[in-house]
Amino acid sequence: MHELSIMSNILEIVLDHANRNNAKKVTKVNLRIGRLSDIIPEWAQSYFDMLCKDTIADGAVLDIERVPIKIRCRSCGHEHTYADGEWGFTCPKCNQNDIELLEGREFSIISIEIT
Repeated sequence: MHELSIMSNILEIVLDHANRNNAKKVTKVNLRIGRLSDIIPEWAQSYFDMLCKDTIADGAVLDIERVPIKIRCRSCGHEHTYADGEWGFTCPKCNQNDIELLEGREFSIISIEIT
């Protein structure tokens, strides 16, 4: 359910930027969301659709780029990107758990398409 408050914040940002650029319509919002963000894209779009009613963003599509989880081992320096559903927090090379998360928690608006 946290998608609702997040998408409400996204809509606020989108409408603010669209209005500052004299947009008549928001057609697409391009997002970059990490796999660890716990956001379900289908729910995000549903909540966004609900929140956009009667705004210039009504009908806008969310284009979501999912960012995989990438770690770097502090022990051996190995960097590893996990495939979907295959993740752990130990180095797959040396099996140490002293790892640094490089990617996977992102949540950002990349661009907004307007007319």
